[in-house]
Amino acid sequence: MSIRVAYGRLRPHALLLALSLIMMYPVFWWIGAAFKSDSEMSSPGLLPANPSWTNFIEGWQAVPGYDFTTFYANTFLLIAGVLFTSLLSCSLVAFGFARLDFPLRSFWFGIVLMTVMLPNQITLVPQYAMFNAFGWVNTYLPFIVPHALAGGIGGSFFIFLLVQFIRGLPSELDEAAKMDGCSWLGIYWRIILPLLKPPLVTVAIYCFLWNWDDFLGHLIYINSVDKYTVGLALRMLIDTSSTAPWGQLFAMSLVSVLPSVLIFFLAQRHIVEGVATSGLKG
Repeated sequence: MSIRVAYGRLRPHALLLALSLIMMYPVFWWIGAAFKSDSEMSSPGLLPANPSWTNFIEGWQAVPGYDFTTFYANTFLLIAGVLFTSLLSCSLVAFGFARLDFPLRSFWFGIVLMTVMLPNQITLVPQYAMFNAFGWVNTYLPFIVPHALAGGIGGSFFIFLLVQFIRGLPSELDEAAKMDGCSWLGIYWRIILPLLKPPLVTVAIYCFLWNWDDFLGHLIYINSVDKYTVGLALRMLIDTSSTAPWGQLFAMSLVSVLPSVLIFFLAQRHIVEGVATSGLKG
């Protein structure tokens, strides 16, 4: 390979690398700021003069009477309930659309797809009025119950993803199960659900990421500090004093995104696999 050819191939990559570093500069500064003292926050440099873990230690217990252990436990408890109900309900609804023959099936599936394009802001007020009438405000039910009914954040998208995958599975599996005396519910539980591992992993990852970042929903429905999630606890770091402890805020915000970042990088292969197989089997 000549030098000119090698240079021609490396030049686009070098340009993309330079642009990536420029775009990532705020993230690098954010990481460095988590180790800076408040007096260094105005410094444009990436690295702190005297790196310290003080912001992490003090920030973890910055909320009076609570620490971030409580807020992380609340968040994981909420996410666990949402994940379990979403996987079960969305897979069951997708099985019905993909395998069962009932009146107006295409019409109702089209309605489900239309809700994908419906902004959440449109349903925000009527949903709050309904949940408030039920007495569900300041509980986790406004998040768990909609997901148990194949709704909530991303429910319609999850149904579409799973329907595409199920349609690609051989219908002979259903016929063989029927000959053995298996009901439709048995076919779903014993035949279809075990084969849904790739798209279900994708659904679980998206569901975790989207609900972990649902700051607006948590802000609207959760009022008690003992039920606060990590996002709401970060907001309290600004409200607890007249001068915001920026070092602690940057440190805790950095810790708060670590679960999402780790899950994304560790499971991105499953995301691509689940979406690709569901699309190809449609």
